[in-house]
Amino acid sequence: MEQELQAFRQQVLDKVGGELTGESMAMLTSDEITLLAYCIMREEVMDGGLVQLIYNGYGAFIFLNPFAKAMRMWGLKDFSKLIYEGRAFYEAHHKEIEREMSDDDFMALFEQFPEADDFDDTFIEHEEEITTEVINYAKSIGLL
Repeated sequence: MEQELQAFRQQVLDKVGGELTGESMAMLTSDEITLLAYCIMREEVMDGGLVQLIYNGYGAFIFLNPFAKAMRMWGLKDFSKLIYEGRAFYEAHHKEIEREMSDDDFMALFEQFPEADDFDDTFIEHEEEITTEVINYAKSIGLL
């Protein structure tokens, strides 16, 4: 599964010239953007959780776009609900998390926002199932 997602991500980045920007996103279909959003979200959460995802600048891309709605339309209703929960956290805390800070201050965020652990734990617990569903849907529409 990991290899399929990474291959897709590279394919999309190659299609847009190596960098995802507002302009280059116009070259992608909504389904390609949705699958790319999942790849990014999965990688960030598996590596460092919701706090890292937001700190690295992906919060708006995931939570302020129709990603949750797309996941619901792809048949992942429970995952869609989790994304909406993540959006509430993002809206409440993103300004503090996205600011420039030292590595020590960044690491302190994990203790400062223990509620992010619930999001992380739920995603990690169901990640294999979610990823399988995402890949199966993407294959059914010809993305993979």
